[in-house]
Amino acid sequence: MGRTSHLVILVSIMAVAARLVLIDQPFVDHWSWRQSDVAAIARNYLQGRFDFARPQIDWAGDQPGYVGTEFPILPFIAALLYKLFGAHEWIGRIQAVILFAISLPFFFFLVRNISGEIAAIWSLFFYSFAPLGIIASRCFMPDTPSLALSIVALYFFQRWLDDERSISAFVTSALCLSLSILIKATSVLMAAPLLCLAFQRFNFAVLKNFCLWAFATIALLPSAIWYWHADQVSLQFYPHHFFGAGGVKIMSLAWYWKIARQIPTSSLTPVLFFFGVFGALITARTARMRLFHCWLAAMVLFMVIVGYGNRHPWYQLPLVPISAAFAGVVCARGMALPMFADPHSHAALFMRAGFSIALIAFMACVFAYTKWFYEPTAAPLRDAGLLLKKVAEPNALIVAADNGNPAIFYYAARKGWHLLETDGIYNGEPTDSAEAIADLEKLRKRGASFLVFTYDTSWWLDYYEQLRQYVVSNSSVVEETPEFKIYKLNPMSP
Repeated sequence: MGRTSHLVILVSIMAVAARLVLIDQPFVDHWSWRQSDVAAIARNYLQGRFDFARPQIDWAGDQPGYVGTEFPILPFIAALLYKLFGAHEWIGRIQAVILFAISLPFFFFLVRNISGEIAAIWSLFFYSFAPLGIIASRCFMPDTPSLALSIVALYFFQRWLDDERSISAFVTSALCLSLSILIKATSVLMAAPLLCLAFQRFNFAVLKNFCLWAFATIALLPSAIWYWHADQVSLQFYPHHFFGAGGVKIMSLAWYWKIARQIPTSSLTPVLFFFGVFGALITARTARMRLFHCWLAAMVLFMVIVGYGNRHPWYQLPLVPISAAFAGVVCARGMALPMFADPHSHAALFMRAGFSIALIAFMACVFAYTKWFYEPTAAPLRDAGLLLKKVAEPNALIVAADNGNPAIFYYAARKGWHLLETDGIYNGEPTDSAEAIADLEKLRKRGASFLVFTYDTSWWLDYYEQLRQYVVSNSSVVEETPEFKIYKLNPMSP
């Protein structure tokens, strides 16, 4: 094994190890609500009949809660593993870690084929340790698995274009892309770099190429069938919800400015962002890097059109490999400067010092931003849920003023509703006591027997005087702590 192989293996081991830190952490971090939904789907598979085509959430109250989602292969696999090992958070999280690890050599080979070995090593390093990448690849969410599969698909597509007789590369690429889009529909953006490679190879004859049409059919037809089915499920069953629906919306300039400030800081770090932008500029006329430019252009357009959806940072996850590929080129070209020819020259020492400072700054930013993510901001919701699991009957229905985070329902292993809600969907804070009381009355009539306020909604009982009086008159206190307040609702009069 050469020096390059050792470096790749070392970086890969360090990258996976970083993601195994607190791998068994409960779903209480800053993306708690999204992971709690996926975990609830997994547990409902386990407790139900493993009805793959009908994933269920917990916040539909007295209804089954079938919803339209991405292809739920991840929660389904987790449910199968639950039967062997029990329901543990690490089972959900480890799936993303494994698929991220699988993507590492393919990302390295992809960049090496385009920009050379040195650039590929640097790119792998940045891809491995960008804060957004670390965070997303340890979460029980479909984003990292989808991105990992799309990287594998891109590599094998490039392999197939280099050797069109390689049927295995063609099939592997098409199937990986198909599964990637099934797991996360936004992976359809991979069409941009794939079409770029195809046009570079076939020019406008791409439109007549039977193999490319077959590739598109394999990649897109299963997704079209599944997402049509998921839409029908959302239309047929309460709460009539399709995950990701409503994200296509152009927002205000202030909205995009907030996203623009987040990307070069907590998502990529200033170091990776600067290197990535510089790399994009200096490779603007480099034909072999054009696939990353096309991918970047598709991402920018996506962030504009799906403006509302991009309030979630994980929507920008593909910016990590794109920026890493550009940054790798910058580092490789810097190391190829003539001043590095004499390793003992003052210029070479100066450049090494500059690289060292940049690396230290990058890793310091990585530590600072990822440390923030691990903060257990949703721990009170979990604590309230665990207490409800002890005191509430198995079929009890809960009303939770939880700002739309379903962690209470997941850890209580009980169904319920958010407060306020409209057709099961969290509908924000009440405008006045009357609105909150009306919603609570409606849910009591549907069988709600417990009411929960968390540490960040308990102020409702102080601010809305009539709501407080209603709660006092129609319930008894079960538990009251600085973190949450739980009430047992009185039965409704016939």
